[in-house]
Amino acid sequence: MASDEKTARPEAEAPPPAVVMRDVSRRFGSVTAVNSLSLEVASGSLLGVIGPSGSGKTTTIRMLIGALTPTSGEVRVLGEEPRRFRARTRERIGYMPQSFILYPDLTARENVDFVASLFGLLLFRRSGRVRDVLKTVDLWDVRSRRASDLSGGMQRRLELACALVHDPALLVLDEPTAGLDPLLRQSAWGELHRLRESGRTVIVTTQYVSEAEECDHVVLISDGRVIAQSTPEGLRREALGGEVVEIETEQVFDGTRLEALPAVREIRQRGPRQFLAVIENAGQATPGLMQRIASEGGKVAYVREFRPSFDDVFAALVERSREEGRETGPELSGETPSRPS
Repeated sequence: MASDEKTARPEAEAPPPAVVMRDVSRRFGSVTAVNSLSLEVASGSLLGVIGPSGSGKTTTIRMLIGALTPTSGEVRVLGEEPRRFRARTRERIGYMPQSFILYPDLTARENVDFVASLFGLLLFRRSGRVRDVLKTVDLWDVRSRRASDLSGGMQRRLELACALVHDPALLVLDEPTAGLDPLLRQSAWGELHRLRESGRTVIVTTQYVSEAEECDHVVLISDGRVIAQSTPEGLRREALGGEVVEIETEQVFDGTRLEALPAVREIRQRGPRQFLAVIENAGQATPGLMQRIASEGGKVAYVREFRPSFDDVFAALVERSREEGRETGPELSGETPSRPS
């Protein structure tokens, strides 16, 4: 007799995070460069660590690869403490530093070939990988040119090729698009997306706030502290307080008349006929907004989703963080005044 019960199928377990940082701080004497930073990076994802120059991004990256030891807190990368990486674990990590450190007297191909040899790639496979990565970063045609004779943008792409040549599982890139023109930046991000789609984990620092759109998850850093972390869309909601629609009416209309609606969190008047409505769910609430405007004698000229640039999102989150810091005060928050490096 058949049983009515269905055999439960165990769900596939998610892989452990590629990177975990818990309450990590790094001080240089009296200067605090990173302050109580916590984050997790899911395996097979693309994380953007975004903030202005001097915000602590490079210090964070150097702790991930084991070049710096945290003053306090815990760091685990691919399941290991970075300062105690096994050789096989180090071989699974690709790193591109912020400053140019390649050999200026070697050609582009020789630089990449040398790095590949350090990771133990045999001659036949090495030759193919060198060709592939130089083509990926659009340097194959200048493969015989010395590194010192390359432009600044070409040197950054050459460093990226060196970080990719051994096909790492985790790729850590510090300002990889700095100095690249917009087309090459787009090409570089296309390659990073391809790596993520192939199962690689990618961590990128950048001061180009607009590049948040390219990432699965974003950590915003300012003054050595994480001020927000979420998906790109999640950060927009956090900065704005919800979803936002922009409405313009054909006649002068006072948008504050809509504030009594349960779905409306805030109205921001931008002009006599134009205002922003902050709401929880734009798709559900917009018909009610239009109906109320009509009942108040108004007529809608247009309504559309409002999507601020990430420069605006970042500025709003930084300002909110600083206001919270002023309200809390260093004596209450336990923070040490710091100057990040």
